[in-house]
Parts: sequence; C-alpha cells; structure tokens
Amino acid sequence: MAEFTMELSEEQREIQGWLHGFAADVIRPAAAEWDEREETPWPVIQEAAKLGIYSLDFYAQQFFDPSGLGIPMTMEELFWGDAGIALSIVGTGLAAVGVLANGTEEQIGTWVPQMYGDPSDVKVAAFCSSEPDAGSDVSAMRTRAVYDEAKDEWVLNGTKTWATNGGIAHVHVVVAVVDPELGSKGQASFIVPPGTAGLSQGQKFKKHGIRASHTAEVVLEDVRVPGHCLLGGKEKLEERLARARERARTGGGRLKNAAMATFEASRPAVGAQAVGIARAAYEVALDYAKTREQFGRPIIDNQGVAFQLADMRTQIDAARLLVWRASWMASARKPFESAEGSMSKLFAGETAKKVTAQAMQILGGNGYTREYPVERMHRDAAIYTIFEGTSEIQRLVIARTLAGVPIR
Repeated sequence: MAEFTMELSEEQREIQGWLHGFAADVIRPAAAEWDEREETPWPVIQEAAKLGIYSLDFYAQQFFDPSGLGIPMTMEELFWGDAGIALSIVGTGLAAVGVLANGTEEQIGTWVPQMYGDPSDVKVAAFCSSEPDAGSDVSAMRTRAVYDEAKDEWVLNGTKTWATNGGIAHVHVVVAVVDPELGSKGQASFIVPPGTAGLSQGQKFKKHGIRASHTAEVVLEDVRVPGHCLLGGKEKLEERLARARERARTGGGRLKNAAMATFEASRPAVGAQAVGIARAAYEVALDYAKTREQFGRPIIDNQGVAFQLADMRTQIDAARLLVWRASWMASARKPFESAEGSMSKLFAGETAKKVTAQAMQILGGNGYTREYPVERMHRDAAIYTIFEGTSEIQRLVIARTLAGVPIR
C-alpha cells in the first residue's frame, strides 16, 4: 500500500506538465468556439487520442497509480483548460468505470477498448442511469430488463436522460431494473453493443454550461442484448438478488446497487474536475487584480479584493486535499467510513461555484462578458452542485453514514 504523501513523484510531475501543456495549447484556444457551437469537439478529442491522452492505456495507467493521484491530477489539469471540452474527452470514463466496477475480466477486456476506438477513428461511450423520474433517487428507476431464456437475451425498455454522449456513443452502458420488488437492489448494468436495434437518441439538451459536452436522452424500445452483455454475468446477478431478498426478509445489512457503485467510485474524480475549474477562474482573477488599476493602484492592493483572493486560494487548496485524500483511500482500498468520497465532491463542487462567482465579481463588468473566460467558467461550475449527486444528496449520504443509517 502506498504511503500518503503531499509530494508528486518526478514521473507524476512530468505527466502533469504534459497535460497542462495540452490544456493550455489545445483545449483553451478552442474553448469559446465549441462552447458557442454546442457540439462535440471531435477534432480536439482526436488530437488527444493522437497524443495518447484519450486512450485506454493512459487512463489505465492513471487509474492504477498506487498513490491514487493519477486520475485527480489528470482531471484537474484538463478541466483547468475547459470543462466542456474536457468532459467530452473524459466522459467515456464513466461508462468504463461502470464496466470496471461491475463486469467480469472478459467483459472488461472486450468492451472497454471499444469505448475509445483508435486515433484514426475515435469512439465515445455513455453511461445511462438517470431517468426523467429517477435522478438522485435511483430506487425510482423504471427502465426494465427482462430475460428471454429461450434466446439467452435480455430485453430492455425505458428512457434514460442526462446521458453524457447518449445516442452518439459507440457503446452504451445501461442500468435497468431486473427485480422491481427489490427497489434499487434489484438493478443490473448491461452493455448495449454498437448498432443494436431499438436504441435511439431522444432529446439533446441545450445546457447552461459544459456546452461542448453532448448530453441527451437515450430511448430503449425492445432492445435485445445477448446474455453475455449482463455485466458480472447471470450467476453473479442471481446470487446478489438472492442475498438482497434474504436481507429484505430478515431486515439485514446493506447491498450496493450497480449505479451507486459507479457513482461512488467516480465522485473524487468529479471533485477534481471542479477543482480544475475553480483554479482556472482564480488564476484569471489574480492576474486581472494585479494588472487592473483603479484610483492609481492595482485593485489587489485593496483589502476587499485581496481577502477574496486569499479565501479563494484557501478553498481551492482545501478542496484538492479532500479529493486527494479520497482518491488515496480508494487506491489503498480503505472504506469511505465517513463518506469521504461524497465529502470531496460536495466541497469541491461548492467551491467551484463560489470561486467562479467571486472571479466574476473581481473582474467587474468585464467578468460578465464573453470576452473573458470566467463567465463561461461560472456557467460550467454550476453543474458540479447538481450532477453525480446534488450537494443535498451528498450531505444526505454523509449524514446517514455518520449516523449509521443505510443509504437507500
């Protein structure tokens, strides 16, 4: 087990510098254009693939970094560049985590590489969990998966919403109900292979922020997938459902469901994304405060501005430390006994929203225009108190964990 350290290794610093250079030289110059276009920035994704940033090998190396800091470091640097474009680059990762968290070794080896494609033909993947009536409340999910034993196929019906890359993905990972009586414990995850009949894109959302990232509904109408597309396999599913039924009968302990397992694994990484946005806005505000003069002196000489910047930097550093702690704990297989993953996402998301608002205030009227990037950063930051569990849900998870109450 790697010891916790505040110091990045020489190799990690080299990777950090490489990512920062890509974010500064490729992502940032393209950010305003793709935000306005509200389209997936395929040329940027392809450039990331050519350099090896958008690839299974790169993310696997970061995921298995023994310190646990590879993924949060990657997320912070890319999202420092621009959140919308970065989410288009890393959005496939949530689907990949869904397979890694629930799939067999054979399924991981078969499907995760297909999610990325190759530099000459890049692909993306989508993780489909949320529904029109089931966002934070995953127990309200209605999408059904029924097993057709005669054909060894699962038949999926329902509508998913807020799916990053939904409808344009090469591979979709879909969470569906297999036993309605068990609520959230009666769910499973399925691979929907490319070209499967019955899957279509519904509404594409026009969003307030992260507009370069494709977000849409996914409609499933009698979608038939082979039995081997059930993540984890049928035997494992039946064992899990049997344990859930027994616990329901006896009032026993807790079991995780497929969607929550994915979200729990990804929350520190999402927190790192928020840290990157906050850091970017802070740096713009700091540079502006040093060069903008009012009444014959730089505005940073005014205590009201200087104290805001001091608070911004303190909150960003605190958020990063919470993210790093949770990431290290996950890598060291230490349980989140106090919901440390949710803590990191909660604080980082709230920090990004607050810091970007403060940056706009420091820039004054300029901060409200699209001539400066903090306006876009503020719009992008807003989602970090909403998706992957709202701030209210994170607080609920933390509070129930502290009280020893089951998370439902």
